[in-house]
Amino acid sequence: MWRHGGVSARLVVSLSGIGIRTLHRCAELAGELDLRGVSLSLLFAPRLAGAGQHPVVVDWVRQRRAHGDALLLHGFDLTDAPRRRAEFGSLPAHEAGLRITAARRLMGRLDLEEVDSFAPPQWSVSPGTLTALRRNDFTLCADATKIYDLRTDTVHKGRLHALSASERVETWSCFALVLSVARAARRGGLVRLSVDATDLAKSGPRRAILDAIDIATHHGAVSRTYQTAVGSPGESTRTSVSLGPKSMNLA
Repeated sequence: MWRHGGVSARLVVSLSGIGIRTLHRCAELAGELDLRGVSLSLLFAPRLAGAGQHPVVVDWVRQRRAHGDALLLHGFDLTDAPRRRAEFGSLPAHEAGLRITAARRLMGRLDLEEVDSFAPPQWSVSPGTLTALRRNDFTLCADATKIYDLRTDTVHKGRLHALSASERVETWSCFALVLSVARAARRGGLVRLSVDATDLAKSGPRRAILDAIDIATHHGAVSRTYQTAVGSPGESTRTSVSLGPKSMNLA
């Protein structure tokens, strides 16, 4: 197993689209990853299509969290659309703060308190949202290319690998996903695989996701959650960007 610079890759697998219609697929994936010793980072919205999440779904998320999976707030209200709009992609700090506060309050009512990590819908986050997250004592935010460690004002580089909505059933796109994850794992650093529960409905994409995980671990990638990944050494060069009262260092 060849590793760039002798540093093993860190593999972070996230799961979104968690709801009552997709729960059986989510549970099947979690079971497959348990067999492989790979943790999940659960991206969870407290409302689904305008209503509260089903109690069975909430219980499953609690169980997975107790099992060792990580939990990240994934917006406020997850719609039935295959890919939700970038809700937090352009919001100013005040409006983002209102939505974050409301979502966090609902998470508390679901006994999912102490959620201090955030992954925005469509992985798009505005500077105002980052400011709002810091004001609300969040410690982490992940977008499509970076993980922001809000405790230390640093950012960890790591491009997201995922099947796009238009490519889920295409054989070539499944192959491309496995190939890109394998290449990233060989280079070392941060390898991020994003899974939407809808990706698990068909055998081709489901097999491609598991193959990507298997080849990453074959090349020495070590399982991490979003929270534990930022505590590990990674590639970084720093620049400064204003995020309100403090500045943030971007890797």
